[in-house]
Amino acid sequence: MIAGHLAHCETLSPERMTGLADGTVGRVVDIVSGPLQVRLAESAADIDAAQALRYRIFYETMGARPLPGMAPVRRDSDPFDEICDHLLVLDHSRGDGAKAIVGTYRLIRRDAARRCGRFYSAAEYDISRLISYRGEILELGRSCVDPSYRTRPAMSLLWSGIAAYVFHYDIALMFGCASLPGIDPEALAVPLSYLYHHHLAPPRLRPRALQQRYVDMNRLPAEGVDPLRTLAALPPLIKGYLRLGGFVGDGAVIDEQFNTIDVCVVVKTDLVAEKYSRHYERRSKDNWAKGNWAT
Repeated sequence: MIAGHLAHCETLSPERMTGLADGTVGRVVDIVSGPLQVRLAESAADIDAAQALRYRIFYETMGARPLPGMAPVRRDSDPFDEICDHLLVLDHSRGDGAKAIVGTYRLIRRDAARRCGRFYSAAEYDISRLISYRGEILELGRSCVDPSYRTRPAMSLLWSGIAAYVFHYDIALMFGCASLPGIDPEALAVPLSYLYHHHLAPPRLRPRALQQRYVDMNRLPAEGVDPLRTLAALPPLIKGYLRLGGFVGDGAVIDEQFNTIDVCVVVKTDLVAEKYSRHYERRSKDNWAKGNWAT
Protein backbone atom coordinates (compact mmCIF):
# COMPACT_ATOMS: atom_id res chain seq x y z
CA MET A 1 0.00 0.00 0.00
CA ILE A 2 1.26 3.47 -0.78
CA ALA A 3 -0.17 6.92 -0.30
CA GLY A 4 -1.34 8.76 -3.37
CA HIS A 5 -1.02 12.40 -4.45
CA LEU A 6 -4.71 13.02 -4.95
CA ALA A 7 -5.44 16.64 -4.11
CA HIS A 8 -7.95 16.64 -6.97
CA CYS A 9 -10.24 14.10 -5.28
CA GLU A 10 -13.77 15.36 -4.78
CA THR A 11 -14.20 15.92 -1.05
CA LEU A 12 -17.30 15.18 0.97
CA SER A 13 -19.53 17.61 2.80
CA PRO A 14 -20.24 16.89 6.49
CA GLU A 15 -23.76 15.84 5.47
CA ARG A 16 -22.46 13.34 2.95
CA MET A 17 -19.91 12.00 5.40
CA THR A 18 -22.79 10.83 7.59
CA GLY A 19 -24.32 8.73 4.82
CA LEU A 20 -23.18 6.09 2.36
CA ALA A 21 -20.68 7.01 -0.33
CA ASP A 22 -23.34 6.86 -3.05
CA GLY A 23 -25.93 8.79 -1.06
CA THR A 24 -28.32 5.87 -0.61
CA VAL A 25 -30.54 5.80 2.45
CA GLY A 26 -30.51 2.93 4.90
CA ARG A 27 -28.00 0.23 5.68
CA VAL A 28 -26.57 -1.77 2.80
CA VAL A 29 -24.70 -3.93 5.32
CA ASP A 30 -25.86 -4.62 8.88
CA ILE A 31 -25.16 -8.09 10.26
CA VAL A 32 -25.11 -8.91 13.97
CA SER A 33 -23.67 -11.96 15.72
CA GLY A 34 -23.76 -11.72 19.51
CA PRO A 35 -21.91 -8.55 20.53
CA LEU A 36 -20.28 -8.30 17.08
CA GLN A 37 -21.69 -6.26 14.22
CA VAL A 38 -20.52 -5.47 10.70
CA ARG A 39 -21.84 -2.37 8.92
CA LEU A 40 -20.69 0.57 6.84
CA ALA A 41 -19.38 3.77 8.43
CA GLU A 42 -22.19 6.26 8.91
CA SER A 43 -20.44 9.32 10.32
CA ALA A 44 -17.21 11.27 10.34
CA ALA A 45 -16.58 9.81 13.81
CA ASP A 46 -16.83 6.27 12.40
CA ILE A 47 -14.24 7.09 9.73
CA ASP A 48 -11.94 8.76 12.26
CA ALA A 49 -12.09 5.65 14.45
CA ALA A 50 -11.24 3.44 11.46
CA GLN A 51 -8.25 5.65 10.63
CA ALA A 52 -7.11 5.48 14.26
CA LEU A 53 -7.30 1.67 14.23
CA ARG A 54 -5.34 1.56 10.97
CA TYR A 55 -2.63 3.78 12.46
CA ARG A 56 -2.29 1.60 15.56
CA ILE A 57 -2.00 -1.59 13.54
CA PHE A 58 0.02 -0.42 10.51
CA TYR A 59 2.42 2.03 12.16
CA GLU A 60 2.63 1.14 15.85
CA THR A 61 2.41 -2.65 15.50
CA MET A 62 3.64 -3.53 12.01
CA GLY A 63 6.36 -0.88 11.71
CA ALA A 64 5.10 1.12 8.73
CA ARG A 65 6.58 4.60 8.33
CA PRO A 66 4.03 7.42 8.70
CA LEU A 67 3.96 10.19 6.14
CA PRO A 68 4.35 13.80 7.31
CA GLY A 69 1.34 14.88 9.35
CA MET A 70 0.21 11.38 10.33
CA ALA A 71 2.18 10.89 13.56
CA PRO A 72 0.91 13.98 15.44
CA VAL A 73 -2.73 12.96 14.95
CA ARG A 74 -2.07 9.18 14.99
CA ARG A 75 -4.32 8.60 11.98
CA ASP A 76 -3.69 6.67 8.73
CA SER A 77 -5.48 8.62 6.02
CA ASP A 78 -5.41 9.64 2.39
CA PRO A 79 -7.89 11.27 -0.02
CA PHE A 80 -9.43 7.91 -0.95
CA ASP A 81 -10.97 7.83 2.53
CA GLU A 82 -13.25 10.68 1.47
CA ILE A 83 -14.84 8.88 -1.48
CA CYS A 84 -15.01 5.22 -0.44
CA ASP A 85 -17.28 3.12 1.76
CA HIS A 86 -15.66 2.01 5.03
CA LEU A 87 -16.73 -1.45 6.22
CA LEU A 88 -16.52 -1.72 10.01
CA VAL A 89 -16.52 -4.59 12.49
CA LEU A 90 -17.69 -3.55 15.96
CA ASP A 91 -17.67 -5.32 19.31
CA HIS A 92 -20.35 -3.61 21.37
CA SER A 93 -19.13 -5.30 24.55
CA ARG A 94 -16.16 -2.90 24.45
CA GLY A 95 -18.38 0.15 24.71
CA ASP A 96 -19.79 2.73 22.34
CA GLY A 97 -18.29 4.82 19.58
CA ALA A 98 -14.64 4.47 18.62
CA LYS A 99 -13.93 1.91 21.36
CA ALA A 100 -16.22 -0.60 19.66
CA ILE A 101 -14.49 -0.59 16.24
CA VAL A 102 -12.12 -3.57 15.92
CA GLY A 103 -11.87 -4.04 12.17
CA THR A 104 -12.17 -2.10 8.94
CA TYR A 105 -11.96 -2.52 5.17
CA ARG A 106 -12.01 0.15 2.47
CA LEU A 107 -14.35 -0.41 -0.50
CA ILE A 108 -14.05 1.61 -3.73
CA ARG A 109 -16.42 1.21 -6.70
CA ARG A 110 -16.18 2.70 -10.19
CA ASP A 111 -17.98 5.96 -9.43
CA ALA A 112 -15.83 6.61 -6.38
CA ALA A 113 -12.64 5.95 -8.36
CA ARG A 114 -13.76 8.42 -11.02
CA ARG A 115 -13.95 11.13 -8.36
CA CYS A 116 -10.27 10.53 -7.59
CA GLY A 117 -9.23 9.98 -11.17
CA ARG A 118 -8.08 6.41 -10.54
CA PHE A 119 -8.25 3.40 -8.28
CA TYR A 120 -5.70 3.15 -5.46
CA SER A 121 -4.08 0.04 -7.03
CA ALA A 122 -3.23 1.97 -10.19
CA ALA A 123 -0.20 3.44 -8.39
CA GLU A 124 1.30 -0.07 -8.38
CA TYR A 125 -0.37 -1.98 -11.22
CA ASP A 126 -1.68 -1.61 -14.73
CA ILE A 127 -5.31 -2.52 -14.03
CA SER A 128 -6.71 -1.48 -17.43
CA ARG A 129 -8.00 -5.01 -18.08
CA LEU A 130 -9.95 -4.92 -14.84
CA ILE A 131 -11.36 -1.46 -15.52
CA SER A 132 -12.59 -2.60 -18.93
CA TYR A 133 -14.40 -5.59 -17.40
CA ARG A 134 -18.14 -5.42 -17.96
CA GLY A 135 -20.20 -4.88 -14.85
CA GLU A 136 -19.49 -3.28 -11.51
CA ILE A 137 -16.03 -3.71 -10.06
CA LEU A 138 -14.87 -3.24 -6.49
CA GLU A 139 -11.43 -2.45 -5.11
CA LEU A 140 -10.75 -3.66 -1.57
CA GLY A 141 -7.95 -2.21 0.51
CA ARG A 142 -6.66 -1.05 3.89
CA SER A 143 -7.74 -4.31 5.51
CA CYS A 144 -7.14 -3.94 9.23
CA VAL A 145 -8.29 -6.07 12.18
CA ASP A 146 -7.26 -5.80 15.82
CA PRO A 147 -4.97 -8.79 16.60
CA SER A 148 -7.29 -10.13 19.31
CA TYR A 149 -10.12 -10.36 16.75
CA ARG A 150 -8.34 -12.29 14.03
CA THR A 151 -10.46 -15.29 14.89
CA ARG A 152 -13.08 -17.21 12.95
CA PRO A 153 -16.19 -15.38 14.32
CA ALA A 154 -14.90 -11.87 13.58
CA MET A 155 -13.28 -12.76 10.25
CA SER A 156 -16.36 -14.67 9.09
CA LEU A 157 -18.48 -11.65 9.94
CA LEU A 158 -16.15 -9.40 7.98
CA TRP A 159 -16.37 -11.63 4.91
CA SER A 160 -20.16 -11.82 5.30
CA GLY A 161 -20.23 -8.02 5.23
CA ILE A 162 -18.23 -7.97 2.01
CA ALA A 163 -20.56 -10.60 0.53
CA ALA A 164 -23.62 -8.52 1.45
CA TYR A 165 -22.05 -5.46 -0.17
CA VAL A 166 -21.14 -7.46 -3.29
CA PHE A 167 -24.68 -8.80 -3.56
CA HIS A 168 -26.34 -5.41 -3.01
CA TYR A 169 -24.29 -3.64 -5.69
CA ASP A 170 -24.13 -6.61 -8.07
CA ILE A 171 -20.32 -6.57 -8.05
CA ALA A 172 -18.88 -8.70 -10.84
CA LEU A 173 -15.19 -8.44 -9.98
CA MET A 174 -13.20 -7.64 -6.84
CA PHE A 175 -9.52 -6.75 -6.74
CA GLY A 176 -6.91 -5.08 -4.58
CA CYS A 177 -3.35 -5.17 -3.30
CA ALA A 178 -2.59 -7.73 -0.59
CA SER A 179 0.67 -7.81 1.31
CA LEU A 180 3.42 -10.21 2.30
CA PRO A 181 5.55 -9.00 5.24
CA GLY A 182 9.04 -7.73 4.42
CA ILE A 183 10.64 -6.09 1.39
CA ASP A 184 13.25 -8.72 0.37
CA PRO A 185 11.97 -10.67 -2.66
CA GLU A 186 14.50 -13.44 -2.10
CA ALA A 187 13.26 -14.00 1.43
CA LEU A 188 9.75 -14.32 -0.01
CA ALA A 189 10.76 -16.44 -3.00
CA VAL A 190 8.67 -19.43 -1.89
CA PRO A 191 5.27 -17.70 -1.50
CA LEU A 192 5.83 -15.48 -4.54
CA SER A 193 6.74 -18.48 -6.70
CA TYR A 194 3.81 -20.50 -5.35
CA LEU A 195 1.37 -17.71 -6.25
CA TYR A 196 2.91 -17.36 -9.71
CA HIS A 197 2.84 -21.08 -10.55
CA HIS A 198 -0.54 -21.95 -9.01
CA HIS A 199 -2.73 -18.83 -8.98
CA LEU A 200 -1.69 -16.56 -11.88
CA ALA A 201 -4.73 -14.79 -13.32
CA PRO A 202 -5.86 -15.65 -16.85
CA PRO A 203 -4.56 -13.12 -19.40
CA ARG A 204 -7.84 -11.23 -19.80
CA LEU A 205 -7.99 -10.58 -16.04
CA ARG A 206 -4.27 -10.21 -15.35
CA PRO A 207 -3.04 -6.92 -13.90
CA ARG A 208 0.68 -6.30 -14.29
CA ALA A 209 2.99 -4.44 -11.94
CA LEU A 210 4.07 -1.10 -13.39
CA GLN A 211 7.38 -1.50 -15.21
CA GLN A 212 9.33 0.77 -12.86
CA ARG A 213 8.08 -1.19 -9.83
CA TYR A 214 7.95 -4.72 -11.28
CA VAL A 215 9.39 -7.54 -9.14
CA ASP A 216 9.49 -10.97 -10.80
CA MET A 217 7.44 -13.53 -8.84
CA ASN A 218 8.80 -16.55 -10.74
CA ARG A 219 11.83 -17.04 -8.49
CA LEU A 220 11.79 -20.82 -7.98
CA PRO A 221 10.71 -23.71 -10.24
CA ALA A 222 7.27 -25.11 -9.51
CA GLU A 223 8.71 -28.43 -8.36
CA GLY A 224 10.80 -26.59 -5.76
CA VAL A 225 7.73 -25.36 -3.85
CA ASP A 226 5.51 -27.44 -1.55
CA PRO A 227 2.01 -26.20 -2.45
CA LEU A 228 0.16 -27.35 0.68
CA ARG A 229 2.78 -26.12 3.14
CA THR A 230 3.17 -22.80 1.34
CA LEU A 231 -0.57 -22.19 1.13
CA ALA A 232 -0.92 -22.86 4.86
CA ALA A 233 1.79 -20.29 5.63
CA LEU A 234 0.33 -17.45 3.53
CA PRO A 235 -1.12 -14.38 5.29
CA PRO A 236 -4.80 -14.97 6.18
CA LEU A 237 -6.04 -12.26 3.82
CA ILE A 238 -4.34 -13.73 0.76
CA LYS A 239 -5.43 -17.22 1.80
CA GLY A 240 -9.02 -15.97 2.09
CA TYR A 241 -8.96 -14.55 -1.43
CA LEU A 242 -7.57 -17.80 -2.83
CA ARG A 243 -10.30 -19.81 -1.11
CA LEU A 244 -12.81 -17.69 -3.03
CA GLY A 245 -11.11 -18.73 -6.27
CA GLY A 246 -8.89 -15.65 -6.47
CA PHE A 247 -5.96 -15.07 -8.82
CA VAL A 248 -2.87 -12.88 -8.64
CA GLY A 249 -1.46 -10.49 -11.21
CA ASP A 250 1.92 -10.63 -12.92
CA GLY A 251 4.65 -9.12 -10.79
CA ALA A 252 4.93 -8.02 -7.17
CA VAL A 253 5.63 -4.51 -5.87
CA ILE A 254 7.86 -3.43 -2.98
CA ASP A 255 6.14 -0.97 -0.64
CA GLU A 256 8.85 0.48 1.55
CA GLN A 257 6.48 2.71 3.50
CA PHE A 258 4.50 -0.29 4.78
CA ASN A 259 7.49 -2.68 4.85
CA THR A 260 5.68 -5.16 2.59
CA ILE A 261 5.72 -6.73 -0.83
CA ASP A 262 2.35 -6.43 -2.52
CA VAL A 263 0.58 -8.72 -4.95
CA CYS A 264 -2.56 -7.76 -6.85
CA VAL A 265 -5.41 -10.17 -6.17
CA VAL A 266 -8.43 -10.57 -8.47
CA VAL A 267 -11.64 -12.41 -7.51
CA LYS A 268 -14.61 -13.04 -9.78
CA THR A 269 -17.62 -12.89 -7.52
CA ASP A 270 -19.37 -15.98 -8.91
CA LEU A 271 -18.32 -18.11 -5.93
CA VAL A 272 -19.21 -15.38 -3.45
CA ALA A 273 -22.62 -14.95 -5.03
CA GLU A 274 -23.20 -18.70 -5.14
CA LYS A 275 -22.43 -19.02 -1.44
CA TYR A 276 -24.39 -16.03 -0.18
CA SER A 277 -26.98 -15.01 -2.78
CA ARG A 278 -29.79 -17.26 -1.57
CA HIS A 279 -29.26 -16.13 2.00
CA TYR A 280 -29.21 -12.41 1.17
CA GLU A 281 -31.91 -12.61 -1.48
CA ARG A 282 -34.26 -14.13 1.07
CA ARG A 283 -33.25 -11.61 3.72
CA SER A 284 -33.47 -8.61 1.38
CA LYS A 285 -36.94 -9.61 0.14
CA ASP A 286 -38.15 -9.88 3.73
CA ASN A 287 -36.73 -6.50 4.63
CA TRP A 288 -37.98 -4.70 1.54
CA ALA A 289 -41.43 -6.15 2.20
CA LYS A 290 -41.23 -4.55 5.64
CA GLY A 291 -39.91 -1.30 4.19
CA ASN A 292 -36.64 -1.73 6.02
CA TRP A 293 -33.15 -2.76 4.79
CA ALA A 294 -31.55 -3.25 8.22
CA THR A 295 -30.75 -6.95 8.71
